[in-house]
Amino acid sequence: MSKKCYRFFGGLLNAQAKWLNKMSEKGYRLVRTGRMLYEFEKCNPNEVTYCVEFIGEKSKENATDYANFLEDMGYKVFFKNINLNYSVGKVRLRPWAEMGGYIATNATTFNRELLIVEKANDGKPFELHTSYADKEKYYRNLRNPWLFLLLLFALFALIKHSLALGIFSLVSAIPSILYQIQIIVVRQKTKTWE
Repeated sequence: MSKKCYRFFGGLLNAQAKWLNKMSEKGYRLVRTGRMLYEFEKCNPNEVTYCVEFIGEKSKENATDYANFLEDMGYKVFFKNINLNYSVGKVRLRPWAEMGGYIATNATTFNRELLIVEKANDGKPFELHTSYADKEKYYRNLRNPWLFLLLLFALFALIKHSLALGIFSLVSAIPSILYQIQIIVVRQKTKTWE
């Protein structure tokens, strides 16, 4: 029996992971994703657990290699979009990305910015990033797009003397600050363990 749900989480990765794990608690396992679609099949309650990861900074090759690496470790992987983009001929500039990921197109990583990773539930917390250096790099990758938007909106707000763009700049500052706090916390934990 299949169950289809339509949801949009945008950049709220934790909310998406919590929802997927609640579906697992109810006895549903993810089998397919679409733009807003999540299709599930029945399974035993809490049989699987989910983690959602941002990979928008990776090139197509690195994203595919990473997904294959996770699958080789026994995980099931689904690519997912972070935005709702309903247009033809999509191209997105990502100046914060690694080499090869600066320009995202339909043929590369456009609408494939997230990985939903499923593993068999063994009762242990599901973390893909376990070392402090890996966590810091991951939070930096989450922060950089927001930081770019913050600077871009602030620059245009100053040039155009626009209150609306200034507000967008302030809104972009919130996730930038939150991820920077996570980076600082990880760095402090690294120093504690040294």
